[in-house]
Amino acid sequence: MNNSLKTLVIVVTFNRCDLLVRCLNNIKEQTVKPDDILVINNNSTDNTAETLNKMNINNICQDNVGSAGGWARGIEYAIDNNFDAVWLMDDDGYPDINAYSELIKVMHGNVSCASSIVVKENNAESFVFPYPILNKNLFPIIFSIPRKVFNINDLIDISINNTYPFAHFFNGALISIKSIKEIGNVNKNYFMFGDELDYLFRLRKVGDVISVIKAIHFHPDVSKRPYNSFKIYYYIKNTLILNKKYYDYPLLRSFLALLVVLYRSIKRNGIIYGLRLILGFNNGIFYLAIIRGFKGKIGIDHFEKY
Repeated sequence: MNNSLKTLVIVVTFNRCDLLVRCLNNIKEQTVKPDDILVINNNSTDNTAETLNKMNINNICQDNVGSAGGWARGIEYAIDNNFDAVWLMDDDGYPDINAYSELIKVMHGNVSCASSIVVKENNAESFVFPYPILNKNLFPIIFSIPRKVFNINDLIDISINNTYPFAHFFNGALISIKSIKEIGNVNKNYFMFGDELDYLFRLRKVGDVISVIKAIHFHPDVSKRPYNSFKIYYYIKNTLILNKKYYDYPLLRSFLALLVVLYRSIKRNGIIYGLRLILGFNNGIFYLAIIRGFKGKIGIDHFEKY
């Protein structure tokens, strides 16, 4: 076990005070304690600021520059204050009390990032975000059934020493500052989608990125959360950019991603909402995101005129 790591827990939050408190309480109850906690408050308008002050939690309040901007600010703080690792998580999930102790056991050698597995808070055997089955290049497979793993037992079957070479950032990801200094900070221009996948691939260039099956991170089931035009825009645009930047078969993967967005939009928001996307309503964000994605226009540009 690597007890020598000086670790900063970074939680990015926006208007989820009750869930944030749950997360912070579970961090404080870890069987092995991280060294400090920092909350990046992306200008919440609820009672987050007052609650953090009452809890005596170190925090930074900034403009809402998205989750990517939150991680970047927290990592800057960690580097400036000589931490060895950062443990990153959103406000709506929370770690099992043994999560940190399991992660630090594997943080040695060539490991850049050791991440928890992310399970449903009301069903600890089932993943919130399914894990892709990987090919020899560690890309998610396309031409196979099944393509994803949905529960812990199935992931164990394809794991090596209870680890798997893929991670869902940022839900309990423990990352080496040494590796961060080699690859740089999180790219703030992804704003709210894609920053996690971009960082995974960049960290892979300098070390191993793994999920640790014994490290559990609980999270609400997001499969029924409604979409809005803002999320759809950045999801599509950044996915197309990342497919071209990192993956094999980028056009095929992009086409499949668009089908997934339409399917999820209909499932979560209703068929009328999906039809409006296809017909170019909502300021044409569906097609605008596609155009800008294929052009590689990374950046915070949702409100720009095309």
